[in-house]
Amino acid sequence: MIVIDADTVQDLLDWRTEVEALREGHRLAPGVGAPGTRPAIDDLLMKQDGRALLIRAAWVPGGGGGSGAVGLKAVTVFPENPNRDQPLPAVQGQFLLFDGETGVVTAVIDGAAITACKTAGDSALGADLLARPDVEVLAMIGAGAMAEPLIRAHLAVRPSLKRIVLGNRTRERAEDLAARLSDTGCDIEIAEDIDAAVAAGDVISVATMSRQPIIRGALLKPGAHLDLVGAYTPDMREADDAAFQRGRLFVDARETTLHEIGELMIPLASGVITEADVQGDLFDLVSGSLGRGSPDEITVYKNGGGAHLDLMTAGAIHHAWLQRHRL
Repeated sequence: MIVIDADTVQDLLDWRTEVEALREGHRLAPGVGAPGTRPAIDDLLMKQDGRALLIRAAWVPGGGGGSGAVGLKAVTVFPENPNRDQPLPAVQGQFLLFDGETGVVTAVIDGAAITACKTAGDSALGADLLARPDVEVLAMIGAGAMAEPLIRAHLAVRPSLKRIVLGNRTRERAEDLAARLSDTGCDIEIAEDIDAAVAAGDVISVATMSRQPIIRGALLKPGAHLDLVGAYTPDMREADDAAFQRGRLFVDARETTLHEIGELMIPLASGVITEADVQGDLFDLVSGSLGRGSPDEITVYKNGGGAHLDLMTAGAIHHAWLQRHRL
């Protein structure tokens, strides 16, 4: 059994490799969506006083003589950790990668590192498939732990981006983030408020812990791509109704978003959208059956981050480790 820590994950995996691993993981056997081709996914979420324990499992069936893959991630989410006298990551845990043929544990991989890689890679793949190829302005809403990986992943798939606009509740954290991004070669500015950042963005990536909408759909410019990342529980939401009414809606996986996350559950329950308004997910987008319809179309992408994405990421990390050690 191999143990892979967070530093090694960062060393083994670059953003292009991660995005391509997720893209390849969504290339299904003939008959996209047919029983036995899409991965089996299941979650357990426990909450107490704003903290959470999240257990995510996935089983990708074998095909063409392959053995498939099995994985499980258990993480805690303690939002107050970064503000402690001795700061700790808000997300901590481990991922177990099992051999698809024997069920043997082949690797234990740092869960927070996998979460950051798969989350940012998920959004970057969505943008690569949906955002205009000529985008120049990336607006990042939120300056927490996921902001930097999301920005760097988006830059990897859209090198046309020249300007980064940061929108955050507190300016100090936005300034810290801006300093860490000085090596990107982009012009970086801090918006006066979230509305100003949203209005400026060609790609708007949102990673907050908000339970009330903070993204006003009326401010989205024609041709914008809205990447919604933060909401992961039934009571969390980042975009208002207008964003869904103006935009064409896609998700990373129907199984992990429509009836699991408030971002969609709430407007579905109120009748603002129907399930038919969800045009498709990554399996559809990667197959080429769906995509952006016109240059002026607004696309909205909900990153739900299912366990199958953790498993695809873990597989890429494990493969890179074996290649490096020539095993």
